[in-house]
Amino acid sequence: MRVLARNPLECWSQDFFSEKIARVGLPIGQAFVVNDPAAIRHVLIDNASNYRKDPIQRRVLSAGLADGLLSAEGERWDIQRRTLAPLFSLRNVRSLTANMLQAVDQLSRRWLALPPGSVVDVVAEMTLLTLNVLALTIFSDGLQGDLDEFRGSMNDYFRAAGRIGLLDLVGAPDFVPRPGGRKLKATLGYFQGVIDALIETRQSECRKNPSDQRCDLLSLLLGALDPATGRAMSPAEVRSNILTFLSAGHETTANTLSWSLYLLSQSDAWRAAVEAEAGEKLAGPPDTLFDRLTVTRAVVEEALRLYPPISALSRLAQGPDRLGCHDIKARALIVISPYVLHRHVSLWDQPDLFDPSRFLPESRRTIERFAYLPFGAGPRTCIGSTFALQEATIALATLVDRFSIALAAGAKVWPVMSVTLRPGAGLPMRITPKSNVEDVGRDCLPGVTGEPLPAALPRRISGRGTSRS
Repeated sequence: MRVLARNPLECWSQDFFSEKIARVGLPIGQAFVVNDPAAIRHVLIDNASNYRKDPIQRRVLSAGLADGLLSAEGERWDIQRRTLAPLFSLRNVRSLTANMLQAVDQLSRRWLALPPGSVVDVVAEMTLLTLNVLALTIFSDGLQGDLDEFRGSMNDYFRAAGRIGLLDLVGAPDFVPRPGGRKLKATLGYFQGVIDALIETRQSECRKNPSDQRCDLLSLLLGALDPATGRAMSPAEVRSNILTFLSAGHETTANTLSWSLYLLSQSDAWRAAVEAEAGEKLAGPPDTLFDRLTVTRAVVEEALRLYPPISALSRLAQGPDRLGCHDIKARALIVISPYVLHRHVSLWDQPDLFDPSRFLPESRRTIERFAYLPFGAGPRTCIGSTFALQEATIALATLVDRFSIALAAGAKVWPVMSVTLRPGAGLPMRITPKSNVEDVGRDCLPGVTGEPLPAALPRRISGRGTSRS
């Protein structure tokens, strides 16, 4: 229980990384950890109707998001998925490249203003970057407030929402107070106030000037209609989905970028490969930039393999079934952990080795479909996966092209799972501008001081049974 509360990732013993389906002893009920691609396909696609999100996962994901796509079930989910899918079409995502580059320019300018040799927490910096990307793509003009305050509140939200305790394991109903519940409620009130104000401002502008058609996700959300019924989303659904995009979208991509920068700092060869590609490919039409960055994309996908932002999925069997040689009873808990799956010895050659060549075009076709699940699979696969992969790839190539980024001396890096998988004590890295950096813009990220972190950071979290790269 202590390990689960501190860092659920440390509950995995080495045996899980070699067994295809493992039965797990829990205080109540039956549980299985599934690493067999055929069984995963059965759970997530072939017999998905028999496997619903379990109560613990629903509680963690539905805090403040109960009306959004991430937490909706049944017909409400079907309607929202149909309504929102066009927003994340390939054409729409490619059209947002300029917004992504604008946010990277702002972060670059902020870094250029730091004293020489500054050490920054890359996790915090990437969180600001990805939050700014979403602010610019959802709201066009940004959040119109203190971005750092919003980031801090988002961190509070994830800490409170991701806490799993004894009450959750024994199935206590949601009305029983949980630790951190008051903080979570206050944080959600802050988010809702910010989002409601932005929605009201946009609707007021539209009433005054109907011809002003903004090309951002907020306008698309407010005008989105279910293709099957013509139904628009309710105000609560619009708010919940904006909060879903801001919370799930920026946190997961920020962690992906942080782990990518960390892994490149440990590999001279792959860092040089990304630098070479960036120097050659960054110039050119923005709409096709992502397609040109094949090496950088492979680095991002390998970071997603080793450190998947969502490191565990769980489902509750609604009725009896059979997986492999195991009989599954009704209400059995099925756990699919991308963190374990992506390091499984039967599925990957040298699974703990950082090797982006696995994801280069000539190699990735050999990867079994259900052996790699950074964005989930089946009907509930992440709707923003194309957006996130494009954003992370473009940001990584641009930052590596402009700056030398090295892990600070003495830094201890340890993965901690709290809704998403992030470096537990931050990621202190030394930022040095390269000689070829041009003036990338005059604006810094709003509401951010730019102060470097102190060199001394908390020591790493100790743990057992984790597989490390």
